[in-house]
Amino acid sequence: MASMVAGSNAALTAENPDLGKVLLGIGWDTVPSRGPQSEPVPMVIMCGPDGRAVSDEHLVFFNQIASPEGSITFAGTEDQEQIDVDLNRVPDSVSKIAVLVYIDPDVRGPGTFGAVRNTYLRVADEENRELLRFDVPPVNMDKINAMILGELYRHGGGWKFRALGQGYETGLAAVAADFRLKL
Repeated sequence: MASMVAGSNAALTAENPDLGKVLLGIGWDTVPSRGPQSEPVPMVIMCGPDGRAVSDEHLVFFNQIASPEGSITFAGTEDQEQIDVDLNRVPDSVSKIAVLVYIDPDVRGPGTFGAVRNTYLRVADEENRELLRFDVPPVNMDKINAMILGELYRHGGGWKFRALGQGYETGLAAVAADFRLKL
């Protein structure tokens, strides 16, 4: 298992030639509160070569738990959320799969990652053997309400992973603008 830092890349299929499916495990801890509690919500966006969402239907989250062709599905809760990605079934039109978490403003009101600790994204094989892990550094989380944890992307006929930890202070509005989504 390789531990990653923000901005680093790792070859997935080049180092694991038989890798056809990956499991994305997303987790965090929240600080208990007597008031409104932040509600982190994972989301995956399938992007074309321009880095934008292929379509609004290529957004996978709690209301749409599978991509249109079934290559990405929400799978389990061993971590807070687990997402299965069948790399061989991802449409050729998809160049990048962005993995995000946002604080749901509709559940408990506006919130930030200020009360969220130990956020991570791990990439595992089909048997849940961890290949890569990115622990998000806890920097300025009290202003962040949406974050790109990392992305799977095509490279040289295979797949790579990039750790990001890029935060947004304007939440889903900024995510929708960056990825050209109607949220």
